[in-house]
Parts: sequence; structure tokens; C-alpha cells
Amino acid sequence: MAPPPLLTLRDVRLTFGGKPLFEGVTAAIGRGDKTCLVGRNGSGKSTLLKVFAGEILADSGERFLQPGCRVALLAQEPTLGGPTVADHVATGLPEGERDQTYRVEVLLDAVGLSGDRDTATLSGGEARRAALAHALVGEPDVLLLDEPTNHLDLPTILWLEQWLAAFSGAVVMISHDRRFLDTVSKQTLWLERGVVRRAEVGFNRFTEWQEEVLAAEEATLARVENKLRQELHWLARGVTARRRRNMGRVRALQVLRAERGERKTALLDAGRQVQLAAESGDLSGRLVIEASHLAKAFGARVICRDFSTRILRGDRVGLIGRNGAGKSTLLKLLTGALAPDAGTVRIGTNLETATFDQHRSLLDPEASVWDTLTDGRGDQVWVRGTPRHVVGYMKDFLFSEAQARTPVRALSGGERNRLLLAKLLAKPSNLLILDEPTNDLDIDTLDLLEEMLADYDGTLLLVSHDRDFLDRLVTSVIAVEGDGEVVEYDGGYSDYLRQRPAPVAPPAAVKPAAVAAARPASAPGRVRLSYNETRELERLPKRIAELEVEIAKLETEIADPTLYSRKPERLSEAAGRLDLARGELSAAEDRWLELEAKREAAGGK
Repeated sequence: MAPPPLLTLRDVRLTFGGKPLFEGVTAAIGRGDKTCLVGRNGSGKSTLLKVFAGEILADSGERFLQPGCRVALLAQEPTLGGPTVADHVATGLPEGERDQTYRVEVLLDAVGLSGDRDTATLSGGEARRAALAHALVGEPDVLLLDEPTNHLDLPTILWLEQWLAAFSGAVVMISHDRRFLDTVSKQTLWLERGVVRRAEVGFNRFTEWQEEVLAAEEATLARVENKLRQELHWLARGVTARRRRNMGRVRALQVLRAERGERKTALLDAGRQVQLAAESGDLSGRLVIEASHLAKAFGARVICRDFSTRILRGDRVGLIGRNGAGKSTLLKLLTGALAPDAGTVRIGTNLETATFDQHRSLLDPEASVWDTLTDGRGDQVWVRGTPRHVVGYMKDFLFSEAQARTPVRALSGGERNRLLLAKLLAKPSNLLILDEPTNDLDIDTLDLLEEMLADYDGTLLLVSHDRDFLDRLVTSVIAVEGDGEVVEYDGGYSDYLRQRPAPVAPPAAVKPAAVAAARPASAPGRVRLSYNETRELERLPKRIAELEVEIAKLETEIADPTLYSRKPERLSEAAGRLDLARGELSAAEDRWLELEAKREAAGGK
């Protein structure tokens, strides 16, 4: 008989402003569940997560939590309390356990934060890590995560994936990071038009399941008036159609990557024979940025040393690296906004640059969506020199006609980002700089953004920690590894993983078990291994050997240079499984060390 669920919602209904946000919601979360909650921006995902947490009371229905269960919520925009980071994280400990500060220290070390930092001085990424540590430190039974990867760098995201893989409780997560959801989730809750559906599949099979549901719905709605069917098609099926078209775009991207590699080789060979002055004629109108032997440091902190690159018209370059490694500084060096200590930067002619502003300073909170796009003039939007009716252009960015006169202040964070992108992409430009554009965007909007950027005929510089987004979009990756090391790789993020000489070490991969294992020697507790622990210790060496074999096979498969062109889906799947297998291996090794130490402490018994 299956154990009872830890957290249950039964026939829950919630109304905002007289309009039902969702109704008839029934969902059960059991121990070990890793559930992703998906839906468009504005559908009520964050609100539903707060209903799960008990922070918002439903108008009707029942929320039941098993007695003694602990629930922790990481909000999309968390509020930090306490004068220092350590003080804030410690408030996540249950009453009666506030003296166990070693748990705070272990998690702060894992996320790479100093406990004595003033919470008011933290950057967006640092505040996110502090809030994450606050949610994890109490060792909850149910963990609710709203956009946990927002503002996190790749090493911290990989660490979080490993932590969640080893977590024995229940997880419900909202995220725009497809690779993160593919890796972690095992169940899916889909919130659509106020209704929640559940499937016992992870996000990697969500699209397939979604199409089955929509096909069944369309069959039952065959007799509904034509306008309703068209609206359903626009709202729900348009994204699926774009995903199908995007497979062709992925193939086109491979052609671009191949052309770039051939072009770079040819240019490097020519450069040995011809002076740059002679090349400039051939490259006129094509050269965007040429950096030669760049070096930059701030005191003892070295951003880059001896870095060179050539970016030509149509290139799509991704910049990756830890938070604080110097990505933004490198971007300023490449665009001429900051002078290097050594080396030269040559900027191409006739560049028109558009930059994505995460602070949304281009948006007037009191202006309507219509006036924002038209600048308050008429009903036309000039989209890179071509007139479009404002309503038609709005629909391209998943806004309905009813939202045309909605003030910006009434939009959700994701909708504001969508509006800013619509305004930005309408400007004439041939160099587009996007610094973390995917934060607060839902999966549907990410698909839309990918489509817009795939059609963009200028040059793109993209700073992002979204691995799937990078794989689908960029022709090369510049990795800012820290300590002055900056290296460019052809291809996307998966190609970077395959080509780099050694993995970038993530923060210490502290697992849930390791937090408990970190208790001081004076902490009370039984030392002798239980029967189950003895059996587990006996089985772990075999499991570790199996994982090592699997990892070796995956690494060999990913190293095949023809895999992406033959099976792009398999490369993504193998890279995701490789990350997960490495996390499982690390967790198994940590557990074996923990149990072996306990066995030795008991005198080898």
C-alpha cells in the first residue's frame, strides 16, 4: 500500500478581482515526488505555489498537510531578513534547532556566500543564493521552489540539481530552465485556463503529453463556435507549432556553426600571409568586433589575459561563467565601453546597437501596452523599418487584444519582460546585446524569443546561464572561467562541455545527507550502523562502479563530433543524463564515506 501524500489540495478555488484564477484544483504531493508546475506567465503558477505553502488561503476547498511535515518556500522575489546573511539563513531553521549553526555554515559554504555579509549589499544572484540556503537549511519534507535558477550561475545550478537528486523529500518547482526541469522533474502539473492536470512524466515528455491532451480537447470542442476554437488554437497550439518549426532552426544553426568554423580556419590561415589592413577591404561591412591579446585586471583580480576573438556579422556569441567571474566586464571590453590594460579592440563600422535592460528602464509603469509599443502615436509599430498594426505585433509576443490598454504596472514580471523584448526587437539594430534575458520568462515566451532571435539577421552577444537556450541559439561560446582564463569554443553549451580540457568545478556539492553528517562530534546520536545502513554500505560500491561505467559511456558518446548533426535530441538528452549521473555518483560517494566513517567509529562493526 502506497504511503499517504505529504500535502494535498482538494477542490481548491481562488478568485482575484471577481475572476476565478483557478478552480476545482485537486493535487497530491508525495514523498520523493519531483514535480514541475508549468503554465504561461499570468496563469497563476506562483499563486498556486503559495496556496501549497499555506501563505495564501483559497476561497474554497481544502489544504491538508500531514502532521509534523515541514514546508519551505523559495519565492520568486524573496525578502531577506536579518542584518547578515547567516542571520537570514538561520531563520530557516525550525524552532528548537536554531542553535545548530553548523547547518547554516555548511549550506553557505555550498552556495559560496560569506555569512557575515550585510544582506542589503547582496547582488541579485547573491540574494538568490541566500534565499535558497534559507529554504534548504531546515531540511523540509516539502520544498516549493519558484524560479530557483533565476540569477544563479551555471556551477550553482549544477550543484542544486545534484542536491535535489539526493533529496528524499517532495519538491514542487516552477522554472523557465528547460534543462533543469528535464534533469530534475519526474511528474508534471500543468496549469492552463484555471485547470490543473497531472501527468506521471517529467518535463522531458511534457510536450508529447500536452499535445495528446490538446488533441483530445479539440475533438470534444468540435461543435463549439469557430471563434472559440480559433482562440484556443492561438493560445495553446501556436507554441507547439513554433516548437516544430524550431527543429528546422536547430538544423540551420548547425549549418551556421559549421560555416563559422570553416570561416575561422580560413581567416586564421589567411592572417598568417596577409596584413589586417589588406583584410579590412574584404571584411568591410562584415567585421563587428576584433579583439587582439586583451588583458584586464582590477588590482589582484584578473578578468582576462591574452584573449583574442573575431566576431563577424551574423555571429551569435554566448558568454558564460560564474557570477562575478567578469562576463559583464568582458562585454564592456568587447563593445568598447571599457579600455583594456593591454591589447586592442577594433569595432566595425555602421553599428546600431540595442541592449536588453534587466531593470526595464525603457518601460513607463503608467503607460499602456499599446502606447509603449507605438510611443503614443497612432496604431502602427515600426518593426525594423516595416509598419505593423500594434495588435498584430502584440499577438506575436503572446499578448491578447484585451491587454492593449492595460497599464505596464498591472503586468506580471514575465509580461513586462515580454513587452520590453517587443519594444527592443522593433528597433533597427545590427548588434543585439542581451544580458540574462530569460529571467522571469515562461517556457512559451522562451520559445517565442528563440524564434525571434533565430530570425534576427544581425549579430548577437548573449550572456546567459540557460544551457538549453544557449544550445538552441549560439554559434560559439566564450567561457569566462575566472583567474584571467577566457576561452572561446565553437558551438553551444553542450559543445563547450565536450571541448573544454577540464570541467569547471562547481561549489562544494553538499547533499542533504551531508548537512546532517556535519553535526559536531559532541552531538548526541547512535554511532552503530543500523541493519538498513549496513545493507546500504554493502550495495554502494557496486552502485558507484555502475555509475562510473555509465559516465564513461556518456562521455564517449558526447565526444562523437557527428552526434549533434545526426541526433541533436540525443546530444541534449545525453548531456542532461551525464550531469545527473555525475551528481548521483557524487552523492553515492558522499554517502559511502559517511557510512564508512560511522562504521569505523563503531569499531569496525
